[in-house]
Amino acid sequence: CPALPRTEFADVTAETYPLGTKLYYECDSGYTRRSGQYAGIRCQRIQQVASWDYKEFECIDEKILLSMAVTMELDFTQKPERKTQSPAPQKRENLSEFDQKDFCGPPKTIPHASLSLNKQYYVGQVLHFKCQSGYDKRPPTSGTRRCKKVNGKIIWTSLDMRCTNDS
Repeated sequence: CPALPRTEFADVTAETYPLGTKLYYECDSGYTRRSGQYAGIRCQRIQQVASWDYKEFECIDEKILLSMAVTMELDFTQKPERKTQSPAPQKRENLSEFDQKDFCGPPKTIPHASLSLNKQYYVGQVLHFKCQSGYDKRPPTSGTRRCKKVNGKIIWTSLDMRCTNDS
């Protein structure tokens, strides 16, 4: 898809992601990624179902890291997590042109981490826009854009909302 046009004073989210989408976890302020772990996840087909492929990823409190003695070795054994994510209940508006097996649901949450919405989107991606608080004087205050192919060109549908703090 082409670069997403900037929408002032709006937050962007997505509920489903097409195959091939890559997202990255970012540790919150005061936390750091455990050494050697990869922050990326990818939507791919696993056993005929679109699922997120997760690697082990953990955010650690920086204060704990600083206070650990260099010689101290900790046992961080964890129960293995399921690698596939069951598709979340999804609202679908005329997605007949796409197969449900081609979309991943929302990724799992990781303590002390947030997901950055990537800048690379694929045909079929739907993004949800909502005005930030204080910038929603005129309705509509939310809307969507879809990346689609029209006459061989890949475009974003137009957004039928504007966020403003005009009186």
